[in-house]
Amino acid sequence: MGGVGWLTWERSGPNPMRSQRSSPALATDSQTEDLSVWILLLSPSGIVESVQTVGQRALPPALTASWVGRSLGEIVSFADAQALGRALSTLATRHEIVSLPGRCPLGSQSIDVQWMLQPLLGPGGDLFRIAATGYLANSFGLSGRPWLRGNVALETSPADCTQLQTYSPRLNQITRNVRWTLDLEIIRQQTVEGLGDLFNVDRCLVFSCSTAPNLAPEAATVAAEYLRSEDLPFWQGQVWPLAETPCLSAAAQSSVAVVPPRQPADPSSVAVATRYQNTINGFIVLQDRPDRPWTDIELNLLTDLADQVGTAIAHATLFSDSHAMAIKLQQANASLMEKQREFQEARRQAEEARRQAEEASRLKSEFLANTSHELRTPLNGMIGFLKLVLDGMADDPAEQEEFIEEAHKSAIHLLQLINDVLDIAKIEAGKMQIEMGPVGLRELLADLENFMRPQAEQKGLSFEILLPATRDDITINGNYQRLLQVFMNLMSNAIKFTHEGGVTISAEVKPQKVERQGKTWPGLVKISVADTGIGVSLEKQDRLFQSFSQVDGDRTRQYGGTGLGLAISQRLVEAMGGVVQFISMGEGLGSTVTFTAPLYQEPVVIDKEPVYPAK
Repeated sequence: MGGVGWLTWERSGPNPMRSQRSSPALATDSQTEDLSVWILLLSPSGIVESVQTVGQRALPPALTASWVGRSLGEIVSFADAQALGRALSTLATRHEIVSLPGRCPLGSQSIDVQWMLQPLLGPGGDLFRIAATGYLANSFGLSGRPWLRGNVALETSPADCTQLQTYSPRLNQITRNVRWTLDLEIIRQQTVEGLGDLFNVDRCLVFSCSTAPNLAPEAATVAAEYLRSEDLPFWQGQVWPLAETPCLSAAAQSSVAVVPPRQPADPSSVAVATRYQNTINGFIVLQDRPDRPWTDIELNLLTDLADQVGTAIAHATLFSDSHAMAIKLQQANASLMEKQREFQEARRQAEEARRQAEEASRLKSEFLANTSHELRTPLNGMIGFLKLVLDGMADDPAEQEEFIEEAHKSAIHLLQLINDVLDIAKIEAGKMQIEMGPVGLRELLADLENFMRPQAEQKGLSFEILLPATRDDITINGNYQRLLQVFMNLMSNAIKFTHEGGVTISAEVKPQKVERQGKTWPGLVKISVADTGIGVSLEKQDRLFQSFSQVDGDRTRQYGGTGLGLAISQRLVEAMGGVVQFISMGEGLGSTVTFTAPLYQEPVVIDKEPVYPAK
């Protein structure tokens, strides 16, 4: 695997797990004793802000948690009650290191601890924090004697103390950075950048991995990387099998940081696994120049930090998984809500369709009842008058001709009713075909007047036609017979429902281009049929253009008719490219029906006044 040769080493060499969390062994008179150092970060007033332990004499987490936020004087019993106050004053004013002996209770026991308080100054030269280092000696029978390594007596190294006091605050900061966020990327990046800068190494890597509880992972992926120089190769994203990387394999089997044996020219490296509840969730690897030594203090601090990083990674992973699960639940809930809305809408539509079907059935039944009555009326008239003629009931030829004429009128009325029924049937079936062509409006209205004026005058109603003043005739694109049918339906309704006043037909040219069936027409003509009749209430006007529907059953029985006139007229006008509208301010206020038709050609208007009586 390219770029990782520095991590490989032979298993036949020294034991890679010989470096343990403890400091080197202390032995006197063939008896091994361990050495522990406690590092506390204090505020200028002596309040404990964080606790670190170096060596096997680790403090219980519950105990260190109880120390944070309390004064050092509450935790340690000094021989002189005023000693800590004087020491804090000396640290604040003279910035000198102060050494104090004291006894520290640990459960049912208490041990002697030698404390060394070192001032940490801020950028302005003022006391910023205090590094309190506690050395345990009396509890191991070493009071008044030098510390021992093997059979060689060693004094406490000032350099070690300085290293502890230098690393501790910065490691605490790294710990806070990774514990105060639930973002995995930030945790890993803060770790590599903090350790790379703290230990001043060439490279720092954080690996991610996943495995079953209490089992070693099979591979790890470089998730974050710190490089001191841009000339170094970039490894982020690489996947390293543990079986091919002995350094990571050894770290997975050890509870502490591992320094593997290497060739003299290989980089100096150290690796440690990050864990949570005995399960590995990653690795930290540091690499530096070949002559870089790793002190026991550095290895122990790195091991302690790995525990913090492992916990932070576990918490962030749990949060990420729970957040992803929450998102999935929200999406599932939203999907269920959407399906519920769709179901409710489908049920509403089904209910509306059922209601419309029932209404249509009712309207058709009512329509058939009314239509059968309308059909029987002219049919009975025909049969009655013809029977009178056949039976010789006419007194003279003039009366006989009158009977035949009435029978003919009844036949024409019957034919119109049947044609209406056939037309609406064709429209409902979508089989109505209309041939379009130029239709002269004046000729159309002249034929209409011949048919309808006698009926209007018979009821004592006025009948007026108003047209725009144009040099040429107004030509409509439509079907002559169907346009005449529309006019006659509208005029029949107007005359039928008007008892006094009259009916007025007017036309207005609107020169606005319209597109229909791939052709452009020069404009529209708007035609209005207005009467002074009984009108229609506002709440009933929406039923005017429904097939098989009469506005009022009592009115239908009073005035007759099938109720198909407006519905047929609307379908015919729309089939010819126009629009129908009904306007009435209410009952007793008359009504106006307007419809539009495309202009076949635009006429030449010779006066701005809208309309004049047709001649």
